[in-house]
Parts: sequence; structure tokens; C-alpha cells
Amino acid sequence: MTTAAFTTTAALLLTACGGGDESSPEDIKGAGGGSPSASASSGAADVKRPDVSVPPDLKLVFDFAKPSDAGEAAALGDAANFIRALDHGIAQQDPNDPAYQFYSTGGAQKYAKSQIEAWVKDGWTVTGEDRYFNADIESVGQGDSTLVTFCRNQAKFYSKKVKTGKVNYTDENLDSYQKFSLLMSPSEASEAVWQARQIEVQGRVEECKG
Repeated sequence: MTTAAFTTTAALLLTACGGGDESSPEDIKGAGGGSPSASASSGAADVKRPDVSVPPDLKLVFDFAKPSDAGEAAALGDAANFIRALDHGIAQQDPNDPAYQFYSTGGAQKYAKSQIEAWVKDGWTVTGEDRYFNADIESVGQGDSTLVTFCRNQAKFYSKKVKTGKVNYTDENLDSYQKFSLLMSPSEASEAVWQARQIEVQGRVEECKG
């Protein structure tokens, strides 16, 4: 699989769970719970990482088993941090938030910025609980790139109006289940940090429902 295979297109921009209102932004939601700045890399303690915390009414669950391989563990850990950083930017209402820029580059960074811009433009933020699970990791090509994939259940993840605090609730359905594919590789600034380079999001994924 090549980097080009992960070029983000408009077809990958999915309507936020809690939608139904046509003004709702598009999403790739997720963020928040656990140790925001934690990394699986042993050298990560020397790296100053950005804040990816989110409001207390937003909980993100990563139900991932830690890989025994240090590189795979680092790639998976920072793939989760990219998701956290995306929601941090939405919560901060800042399309130029440094957190997602730290954990991404290329197409993934452009995607994150466009998502945050959409939420901010329409006056939405995020709330509820978002769950990610069934992670899989595999090497790509002959370089250091790694493909990280995982499922998402956003049935309890909702959009909320910033000005009024009104939450847009919806019932669980097939739209609640997505599959993420992130092309990860070590940052040029520090090998202890892995960045998302490209992202693909598939909606209505039956295999994630089971």
C-alpha cells in the first residue's frame, strides 16, 4: 500500500454522530481520556509534547492491547494522540491548534485542520464518549512507515452547540461504526514521536459493529 492510497478526499469526510442538523460539521471525532501525553516510545520522555486534554464532559476510550514491539507501540500510541489532538483543537475552537500539528503532517494535517474549521464555523464542539478498538498494525513498504487501523464506535459521541450548550443526541445505528486507517512514521524532528501522514475513514462498517 502506498502513501497515495491514503490521499484524503471529500468522500472521507463523514457527518458527525449526533447529526441530523444539516449545519452539523463533518467528523473524524475522538479524544480525551487516559494519559494524553503518554507515548509507547522509551525515548519519548525527553520530548516536550503538547497538551491534548479535553473538557470533562468528553471521554475517549482506546481499547487497544499494547504491542510488544517498541516501534509498533509508539506508532499506535501516537495514532491515538493524533485523535486526541484533533478533538482538543475542536474543544479549543482553534483550527491552528499546535497539538494536531505536532502529531501529523501532509494529508493528515490538512484533514485535521479542515475538520476543526468545519466544527468552529458552525459553532459546534464535542461531548459524550467515543470508543476506539480492534487495532491492527503492519509495516508498509521498505521504510519506517506503519499502517495503523482500528474501529470506532461513536454511538455515545455527540455534537454540542458552543453558545447554548444544547446537545444533539441520536440513536445508535450503522453510522455509529467507522474504520480508521492512519499511515504513521517517525517525525523528522524526533524519532520518539510518530506522526500521521495520511488518513482514510470508512463509514458504516459492519465488521466494526460486531
